[in-house]
Amino acid sequence: MNPLLRTVAGLGTGWVAARGLAVASRLQAGHGETAAAKVHSRRSFTRNAALGASAVVLTQLGVTFGLLMWPHKTGAFGGDIPVGADNIPGVGEEPFRHQAGKFYLVRNEDGIQALYWKCVHLGCTVPWNAGTSHFQCPCHGSIFDVNGSRTGGPATRRLDRMPITVKEDGSITVTTNPNTIEEAAGRTDYLPTDATPYP
Repeated sequence: MNPLLRTVAGLGTGWVAARGLAVASRLQAGHGETAAAKVHSRRSFTRNAALGASAVVLTQLGVTFGLLMWPHKTGAFGGDIPVGADNIPGVGEEPFRHQAGKFYLVRNEDGIQALYWKCVHLGCTVPWNAGTSHFQCPCHGSIFDVNGSRTGGPATRRLDRMPITVKEDGSITVTTNPNTIEEAAGRTDYLPTDATPYP
């Protein structure tokens, strides 16, 4: 939420609360009450005013916290991402890195894969190391080859893959929805069926 809008909303609710408490004080101020009744009325009013003010503040904090924690979609990750044919690497070439989609496109004789760049060990981003021709996690040292197979480190499986749809013009669509990411449960190696055939 816009900070200015939050400030205006806070001032508005504070004004409403103050007006409500003023009305409540007038209602509680009776005529012809005894001194003991007046003291009791003042105590009740003070207690009710403190509880009301606390309720207003807690409500504002709750709404602000809720807005802060509400997930906001940023970037393209989570949807279908089109990739043009000119961005698809050739067989044996370095992976194409798609920043917004959080994946690498790799290609071999069997086809193409969209490898999710999140390490399967503890979730660090795994960069491509051109010097060693491997994906190497900077956090705990897990190593994956160009096809996503685990070749070293604490990771227990190969890199996860994202579904690919190939179009007639050679472009593709990669589905980056976390619910559709394909995990190779317990499997560390690459199989030809992991790749999507590409002309």
